[in-house]
Amino acid sequence: MSGIRRQSLISSAVIYVGFAVGLLNVYLFTKEGIFQKEQFGLYNAFIAVALMMMAFSGLGMPAYLNKFFPYYQAHRPEKQNEQFSLALLVSLTGFVLIALFGWLGKDLVIRKYGTNAPDLVTYYGWLFPLGLGMTLFALLEAWAWNHQRSVLTNLLKEFIWRLYITVLIIAYGSGWIEFPVFVQAFSLSYLFIAALLMTHLLVTGKIHFCFRISPLTKRMKKIILSLCLFVFAGMAILQLALVFDSLVISSLLQGALAQLAIYSLAQNMAAVIQAPQRGLVSASIPPLAKAWKEKNLTEIQRIYQRSSINQLIFATGLLALFALDFQEGIDAVGLQSSYQAAFPVILILGTARLVDMGTGLNTQIIQTSTRWRFELISGVLLLLITLPSSYFLTKSYGIQGTALAQLIAISSYNLIRIVFLWKNFSLFPFQWNSVWVLVIGVISYAASRLMTDGLSGWTALLIQSILFVGFYSISVYRLKLSPDLQPVWETLWKKINGKREN
Repeated sequence: MSGIRRQSLISSAVIYVGFAVGLLNVYLFTKEGIFQKEQFGLYNAFIAVALMMMAFSGLGMPAYLNKFFPYYQAHRPEKQNEQFSLALLVSLTGFVLIALFGWLGKDLVIRKYGTNAPDLVTYYGWLFPLGLGMTLFALLEAWAWNHQRSVLTNLLKEFIWRLYITVLIIAYGSGWIEFPVFVQAFSLSYLFIAALLMTHLLVTGKIHFCFRISPLTKRMKKIILSLCLFVFAGMAILQLALVFDSLVISSLLQGALAQLAIYSLAQNMAAVIQAPQRGLVSASIPPLAKAWKEKNLTEIQRIYQRSSINQLIFATGLLALFALDFQEGIDAVGLQSSYQAAFPVILILGTARLVDMGTGLNTQIIQTSTRWRFELISGVLLLLITLPSSYFLTKSYGIQGTALAQLIAISSYNLIRIVFLWKNFSLFPFQWNSVWVLVIGVISYAASRLMTDGLSGWTALLIQSILFVGFYSISVYRLKLSPDLQPVWETLWKKINGKREN
């Protein structure tokens, strides 16, 4: 677990720096006088549609790389390993098919979104470079993870990509480029970071192109095809469920892109809560695949529980901070006042992220196990819950209904997977410390709120944040709720004391 802890902590640090840049971008998107809400909504609609393209284009290839990398590494010489080349060829073929269907279906898009989201129709063609970039980066990212390059992939995706967007925002805000040029340059953003990652892997000798099918692939082709089919279907369904909220808002609500802008602000805030999960996922895939190969359920259980408690600690703390600071923060930093409507959406989506993180790495454990077919089953169940609930709740309650549908769907989805892992492998994510994390979070929030009652503006933001972080961090440390965070804090404390002595 120490290797996972080290990589996940470094990755989490990189991700949070990236999120700081991302929050700056969100601030610039929502600040008075730069972008209209419809333009920010279009930016987020582009991301939602491109993610769908990636899910369908990939044809399960990232899962193929993650699941079978240990086998190819053990049985194939590095320069004769065709795994990546095969995955690249299949993914590019998948994208060509998706692009073809996209162009053939353009009239349907115009009919569906032309009234409530006309800008999405105007810039429709620029969705495809963004989708291609995401597809290629997802493939390269999976390959890099298996070569212990998770920190680099997170640096590119979470920091460099956001910095690229920052440059575009500054260029547009300064009048150096027009909005159509902004959209075009944005659509090339993932191709840019994919090119950087490909260059690194080529220079360091981690990618070798080989298109000769080996006896290993021939021998395992049935299980490979079966895995890819099931994972592709499961991930495509899961991605549809995850972005359906943005699609249904764009389709149903009047002033759709303006409403999507408010909802997207809440999504961005909730995404900050999930930052540690991204680092942990990228660092845990290789050890989980190895543990399943060695049938080491004890190690898998340890990873499962520790991922749960560590993520729960971060998610609870960040959600409480957003609940404390968001409304004061909107006024203090000068965002458009209409974005105050995002507050209840943030609380609902933040709770959904807390549920998802607190239930541990169940997706990665199932994907790398012998029961990976359950990915498809659980994905279908998620979709069956998400589609009707999102449609009817959005129609009845607007963007708050959309967020509530996400909470219901994600909670049900994770509950199903917890039961599955318990019944099939006796794996369970929770412990009594999980309850204590939630209790401490509520008490720290209440104490901070009561002690700063009557304050406002930057004074309230600063004091209540310091109080909460102090109460919460000290309580987590003193109660020793996480065996992974404890040594990190002790090491930091020793370094601080050492510097004082010097």
